[in-house]
Amino acid sequence: MSDVTDISGDVPGKASVALTGNKKIQEKLQRLGIRTEMDLVLHLPLRYEDETHLFPISNAPQGKAVQVEGVIVHNEVLLKPRRQLVCRVEDSSGMLCMRFLNFYGSQIKAYAVGKRVRLFGEIRHGFFGSEMVHPKCRIINRNEPLADAMTPVYPVTGGLTQKTLSSLIGRVLKYPHDKSLLAETVPPEIVQQNRLPGFRESVLTLHHPPPDVSVVTLQNQTHPAWQRIKFDELLAQQLSMRLHYRQRRSRKAPRLNYKAVLHDLFMTRLSFSLTAAQMRVVKEISGDLGSNHPMQRLLQGDVGSGKTIVAALAALQAIDNGYQAAIMAPTEILAEQHYQKLSAWFEPLGIQVAWLSGSQKKKERQTVLTVIESGETMLAVGTHALFQDQVNFHQLGLAIIDEQHRFGVHQRLALRMKGMKGMKGVQVPDKSEQVPHQLMMSATPIPRTLSMSYFADLDVSVIDELPPGRSPVVTKLLSDSRRDEVIDRIQQACRKGKQVYWVCPLIEESETLQLQTAMDTYETLCSTFADLHVGLVHGRLSAQEKTDIMAQFKQGEVQLLVATTVIEVGVDVPNASLMVIENAERMGLSQLHQLRGRVGRGSDASVCILMYQKPLSEIARKRLKIIFEHSDGFEIARQDLHLRGPGEFLGARQSGVPMLRFADLELDGGLLTAAQAAADEMLNHYPDQTQHHIKRWLGDKTEYLRV
Repeated sequence: MSDVTDISGDVPGKASVALTGNKKIQEKLQRLGIRTEMDLVLHLPLRYEDETHLFPISNAPQGKAVQVEGVIVHNEVLLKPRRQLVCRVEDSSGMLCMRFLNFYGSQIKAYAVGKRVRLFGEIRHGFFGSEMVHPKCRIINRNEPLADAMTPVYPVTGGLTQKTLSSLIGRVLKYPHDKSLLAETVPPEIVQQNRLPGFRESVLTLHHPPPDVSVVTLQNQTHPAWQRIKFDELLAQQLSMRLHYRQRRSRKAPRLNYKAVLHDLFMTRLSFSLTAAQMRVVKEISGDLGSNHPMQRLLQGDVGSGKTIVAALAALQAIDNGYQAAIMAPTEILAEQHYQKLSAWFEPLGIQVAWLSGSQKKKERQTVLTVIESGETMLAVGTHALFQDQVNFHQLGLAIIDEQHRFGVHQRLALRMKGMKGMKGVQVPDKSEQVPHQLMMSATPIPRTLSMSYFADLDVSVIDELPPGRSPVVTKLLSDSRRDEVIDRIQQACRKGKQVYWVCPLIEESETLQLQTAMDTYETLCSTFADLHVGLVHGRLSAQEKTDIMAQFKQGEVQLLVATTVIEVGVDVPNASLMVIENAERMGLSQLHQLRGRVGRGSDASVCILMYQKPLSEIARKRLKIIFEHSDGFEIARQDLHLRGPGEFLGARQSGVPMLRFADLELDGGLLTAAQAAADEMLNHYPDQTQHHIKRWLGDKTEYLRV
């Protein structure tokens, strides 16, 4: 490797090695996330092409990728119906057309009559008879030998060819700058115990499969070489998560012991009793808060299971020990609802609750900042405004984050750092300093395999029962063409004194379009229901306007509320017993389940009508079938994971947790279990190899795992 050049640019914390002297190629490699030799080694094929076999043209199967060889007997550029290069290729058995819709002038010359070519692609029946459109085409000599192994096809980017990428990978495998590049990072006994091939052997097999390899096992990723790669990837993730868990246990947090004073006073004022599941998770959280290690617990509970009361009891335990608590929610509607509920609960106990949001006026905001910093208020509730630099807590002992998946990783870390005196922004705490306990809440249940993989560094509590008296919501699917029936249902519900939500479609491409749809729907429903008070709430309203409308709806002054998906989480109006979701086919399962959870919060039977427009895509049909058939959030989440994969499910772009590239949690559960066991063994007995393994697989991505 004579043209050794650092291709990593200014990427901090990344050990970089030379790959190419060509700056344009460097930029394209970086687009693929390739900055080091190891990145190249782990840039594994998407699929393989079988160029080890030639088919006679007349006997080649149609509809699958095959290789044929022949001589060009005709070459012309046609201008109609569109400009295209058409060549006829002939062998002793027959003829086919090779057609290029996009081509260069050099190709017209290269594919001249008389040239022998080898084509790889799908043969289909077209206007010119049997044809290949945009096949892989090589000019060859007669009797040129065939490939002796499967040809790997790599993920590429514009301007970077398979040939260039394959050449770079081949060169790194043959002449690595670091001689230990393919060395083992997993102890031999763990490799043998799991009956896996060696790392070097696996990598070479996947990049250059031998002639006798099973094509099927390569393509479906069940070959032992793929199993080793997936195991190593899962092991790296487990190691980093467990390492973070151990590091957290080595840090200090305030010991917030259970004290009965506020707890008992609070419980005597409640008009209902906690469920057994709520009491169980309260005990788990209370035990964590009493430890001098920072709690980092995820509280899962289906829509309406009563997570807020659990959070309130956790906050009281912190306050009873003289420490402040903070509750952060993703939307102003949800945050303000928490504020109102907690104020009603806490102020009779003599506990002041502060409200902080981005939309507050400067003077009001400054007053709130002052009482938070002085310690005059013991509980602060707000949106992302809580983790801005100007917010300083007197003594933060507990940070509670509702709907945690809606926040970016740096936002969650920033709130936790607020508990450290004199610290601004996102920094790594010194081990000697105290950090607050952290409780994250989610009404989007996390399937078991996902929890094992992406939340292995957290303690998890689950509220797995609903409070008594909650009636199940009946879900109905109706085509948009049956809108008149929906109108009748709304009339009937409102005549009985009930209230109704009408949720407008989510239009991802344009917030303006979504707003317009909501406005149009509002105007239509106002004229349709002239005798009803119709309200409208959407994201563009000011915080005060949203608060006023939601208050009117809660008090029964508004009978029909037209809303965008801002009411997705946390809105609690027991008298609302009917929800209509328009264009439900556009929404994800988690969102539909959350929206449906806004009704059925009282004792009356409730209905959620999912209106859809035809024709339905296959994925939309599957989603609607799942939400229609299931009311259990955990089962819906499991099916959602199966449909979308972990990256989409978690919101990978903001989660900060390294996504799995090769392992599939649905298919590779056995490997995940094996990786968990191996991780504990390596952390206990092989610390050096643990670090090498994490660095190989995660590089600089581990910075996020401390959240």
